[in-house]
Amino acid sequence: MDVQQPLVELFKALAHPVRLQILEILVQEEACVCHLMALLGQRQSYISQQMMVLRKAGLVLDRKEGLLVFYRPADGELGTLLALARRILEKKGVEVPGVVIPSAPISGCHCPKCNRDKTCP
Repeated sequence: MDVQQPLVELFKALAHPVRLQILEILVQEEACVCHLMALLGQRQSYISQQMMVLRKAGLVLDRKEGLLVFYRPADGELGTLLALARRILEKKGVEVPGVVIPSAPISGCHCPKCNRDKTCP
């Protein structure tokens, strides 16, 4: 096995626009799949598929609360890695906007963060 393979696998998991967006969200706040769906405008199956890749790569952890599963970064340094990548691009004159998380409840999201009286569909 190539000694670089673990690093290659890490960067493969990071090399997807939606997975990067998910990680940027999770660095800011813990989130369930339905919250990620509302923030990113993607279907549940697609988000779940991307979460599987991130879990397999060891980049996210989950915890259950009733029927809901909440995700968070597996390592606090993940935010530092994303910020460093952004700074490298900025030095090249490339601006990469981050994911903006609204402070108000997200329309159409039924997670506990957005609607205290309901659970995810």
